[in-house]
Amino acid sequence: PSVLLLLFLGYGVKQLTDFIHIDIPDLSGLLPILGTIGLIVIVLEGALDLELNRSKFGLVRKSLTVAFVPMLVMSLVLAFAFNYFGGYGFKNSLTSAIPLCVISSAIAIPSVKYLTKRNKEFVIYESSMSDILGVLFFNFVALNVTIDFQSFLWFILHLIIITAISFIATIGLSFLLSKIDHQIKFAPIIVLVILIYAVSKVYHLPALIFILLFGLFIGNLDELKHFKWIKKLNPTALDKEVHKFKEILIEATFIIRALFFLLFGFLINTSELLNQETLVWAGAIVGGIFVFRWIQLKLSGLPAMPLVFIAPRGLITILLFLAIEIENRIEIVGKPLIVQVIILSGVVLMIGLMVSKKKKEQEDEGCAEQHGLSM
Repeated sequence: PSVLLLLFLGYGVKQLTDFIHIDIPDLSGLLPILGTIGLIVIVLEGALDLELNRSKFGLVRKSLTVAFVPMLVMSLVLAFAFNYFGGYGFKNSLTSAIPLCVISSAIAIPSVKYLTKRNKEFVIYESSMSDILGVLFFNFVALNVTIDFQSFLWFILHLIIITAISFIATIGLSFLLSKIDHQIKFAPIIVLVILIYAVSKVYHLPALIFILLFGLFIGNLDELKHFKWIKKLNPTALDKEVHKFKEILIEATFIIRALFFLLFGFLINTSELLNQETLVWAGAIVGGIFVFRWIQLKLSGLPAMPLVFIAPRGLITILLFLAIEIENRIEIVGKPLIVQVIILSGVVLMIGLMVSKKKKEQEDEGCAEQHGLSM
């Protein structure tokens, strides 16, 4: 995955600047900003690639299950482990465990462009759902002092509110996209999307749901043309604008993702990378990630290869970790553990895709030879 190259490139630049004594100002404040924008454009780009029709409902259901069940089980297991071995409070342990259990769409989606269409669609759905459900689960645990029936009611109310906001905002943005005649039309749309996301976050609403629904809507206009009110948006003309919007979004996503991981790599210290106290925890966590994933894929009737390897941690893990209040953090889950889990899961992803690709090439060669003999 390119993320590993970017991380080590950023780390190398940091070592070089230290070696030649170049003073660099503190750039850590840029990390959450780049991360938030990166998360928005990555989920939006993934949503634009998804087809929304009845034939996809089974795939969506499976991807939702595979995204949520392992995350929930793994979070609870880790929280009990932190509570038992570290003596930390269970709520703080669970808050710190959740970021480690969310698949990063920022790494997963770009890594599967050479897989089959069905596997690619599954990973896009699953990783996007994992981001959204992970943020929902994290906010529910972190923002509620006590978890009771009232907190569940507030959670449901927030879901209803963001769904209503998403519907209104999506129609409004689609209308603007179809009506703006100025040569600069996509930048204001992207800024408005980020603004709606930011305002929703201020009120602790699950804003990623809006991003996903907006992308699904404008990316599936052909499936929605039979609705009378859709015709008012001039779907034929709007569809052409969406294709242009997607091209610009792909380039913007590449730049922001590259800058984020370069900066994160630049901010990594050697002591964090080689911290032996957390390395055992990191190895156990990464091992547990792929064990739970393999079990869930088998239970869902999905092919384990190569999907079992596509469970990287990355941008969303970092963002959720940074969102934990200082007083609620536990000692064991710090930057060293986060860095090690991201790198180890990325290495497993890299090796798994390489092995799967080699195996596929060998199978293709075998099929070609059999076809030649039959001729």
